[in-house]
Order: sequence, then C-alpha cells, then structure tokens
Amino acid sequence: MYVLVGGAGLVGLSLAQKLVELGHTVAVIDIEPNACRYAREQVGAMAFEGSAVSTEVLLEAGIRKADALVAVLRSDALNLAMVTLAKHYGVPHILSRLRHGDFAEPLRLAGANHVISTVELSVSTMVNAIEYPQVESMMHFEQGQIEVLKLAIPNNCYVVNHSLAEIAQDSRFPSGSLIIGYQPHPHEDLMIPNGSTVLEPGSTVLIATKPGSVHQVIDFIEGCQ
Repeated sequence: MYVLVGGAGLVGLSLAQKLVELGHTVAVIDIEPNACRYAREQVGAMAFEGSAVSTEVLLEAGIRKADALVAVLRSDALNLAMVTLAKHYGVPHILSRLRHGDFAEPLRLAGANHVISTVELSVSTMVNAIEYPQVESMMHFEQGQIEVLKLAIPNNCYVVNHSLAEIAQDSRFPSGSLIIGYQPHPHEDLMIPNGSTVLEPGSTVLIATKPGSVHQVIDFIEGCQ
C-alpha cells in the first residue's frame, strides 16, 4: 500500500517506521526539515517538506495514488483540513488522530474512516492495567460491547490439560464467552483453536467476552486445580 502520513512528530514517525517494516511504501509530510531528513535517513520513508494541508504539497506527495492517509498533525483543525482534502482527492482509507472530543464528529463528516483519540487510548490502557493486572492486553470492539483478552495460562490452573470443548461445557465458564485464539508457546504462531485443542501450561489464549464477564473469565482461567 502507498500511505501518506501528515505530521512527522513522535506518533507520525513511529507509525511510518512500523508501516515501512510491514512492507508498505510510506511518504511523510512535515514543515520541519530536520523531521523530514530523519524520516528519510532513519525510517526509510519518503518525505516531503511543506504543509500537509497544501494542495501543491499533497499532489507532489502523490495523494491521488494513495491507498491510505493518516493525519497526525499538531492540531485537530489541521487534521480536519487534511482529512477534507484527502476525501476530495479520493483517498479510500482516511485515519485521523483526535486531540479534543469536539472534533470527532466533524472529522467523521469530513471523511475520516477512523478517528483515534490518543488520550482515550492511553487512559483506557492504564485503567485496564490497573483493573486487570493479569491481562496481557485487551481490545475493545463495537464501542466496548465486546472485549478480547489476552491471558497467560498459569501452570497450576484448572484449565491446564483440558480441551476447549470441556472448558465450554463447564458451568463456571461465563456464557457468551469464547476462546478464539491459542498460542502454545511464546515463540510459536497464534492459531485458531477448535474443540479438541488442549490448553498447555505456559500457553496463551485470546478470549472474547462481554464487559460484565471479564472478572469471571479471569477468575475461571486462573482458578487452581
């Protein structure tokens, strides 16, 4: 994919580097010469010096052929302008960072497919780390209607050496919950399990559940034999 990133701050450069590592072609736009030089020399991205809300600069950067555009500029107003221009030039997938909640709806109306609040993400991550210290990571879907937890399987817990079919039939396993991913060992690939998959000690699972069942899922998985 050809991805344009507006803004070469910490988020923009980190995103560009990750996308380059994944094999995408990335072009960064920023008004700071040093940031552009860093993007070229250290990140391996193309860089265009100038305003990311200038039609001249955007056209030079190839906005007409971009598969995706990410606006991570220093203000919501600038991000809104860049999103509007990206929509005008027909970019199919547009993402924007959000700093202030008042801009969320304008950004969506302007054409952003995804509006991401870095503050909300940070707060949510910290709250989850405090509320559920056992959980390695947690993802929210459909405005928090579904939670997906990544949990390690302790050596002495009840579910060790039990199949997913046995676990699903256990009355203590919260209804509406489902183990959707399984990683036998840290250096092995994540796999999609089936009913005959047996959980080994030291393995990791991904579990989809409702928000109100998170504590129950954790208690069940970590319950001792």
